[in-house]
Amino acid sequence: MTQPALTIATFNVNSVNARLPNLLAWLAEAGPDVVCLQELKCEDAKFPREAIEDAGYSAIVHGQKTYNGVAILSRLPMEEARRGLPLGDGEEDPQARYLEAEISVPGGWMVRVACLYCPNGNPLGTDKFAYKLRWMERLQGHVQGLLALEEPLVLAGDWNIIPRPEDCHDPAAWAGDALFQPESRAAWRRLLNLGLTDAFMAVDGAAHAYTFWDYQAGAWPKDNGIRIDHFALSPQAADALESVQIWRPVRGREKASDHVPVSARLSF
Repeated sequence: MTQPALTIATFNVNSVNARLPNLLAWLAEAGPDVVCLQELKCEDAKFPREAIEDAGYSAIVHGQKTYNGVAILSRLPMEEARRGLPLGDGEEDPQARYLEAEISVPGGWMVRVACLYCPNGNPLGTDKFAYKLRWMERLQGHVQGLLALEEPLVLAGDWNIIPRPEDCHDPAAWAGDALFQPESRAAWRRLLNLGLTDAFMAVDGAAHAYTFWDYQAGAWPKDNGIRIDHFALSPQAADALESVQIWRPVRGREKASDHVPVSARLSF
């Protein structure tokens, strides 16, 4: 009997409407079951729902005008579970960066998928960096509760964190950037230490396997990239992990996002 399989992808599209042809072409090429999108740069009403549905996907959207915004697309039955991370007393967070859904997989499985867009945090020494670290603290607290459910959980998105020196072209070039600060990397490790698995590290772990190349300074032709788009898996999801693919050629296409899709295949 064939085991049910699920392919989940994450893709920071850097404006879903501006990159819609690129997104639709990649969906047709790769055919993932579930896709987590970040940096929509549009409110819910402006999301290209009709085109996405024509491509065979339903969508739940947590948008925001001009900045941020996340969405989950699915070819399988899906129910929204949460939008936004829990807030502490007196806290407010207008930024659309977190979305969670329950995905029904053939065979009676349910997989909880969280799409996230972690704050960039630059420049250092400002409220933006403090917000990044606080956001990661809130995420950690929420994930602790999710792990207690003991179910397949996939956290997918643009984490804006470079985990290792080998995950960038030149560590010295990123020494003053929020993505590579010790505090940022420590927040990522604390999250993994809850019992999560970095999917790429589990099945590959190669150095200099990048998911983002800046538009500036010829980063793409020089291959000056970084790995910041990650999957973090609960033990139940990690046990099902088969492979991870970085869709590097997508970056070289006309009007491409500065990120490329990353997909993970799980078999239950």
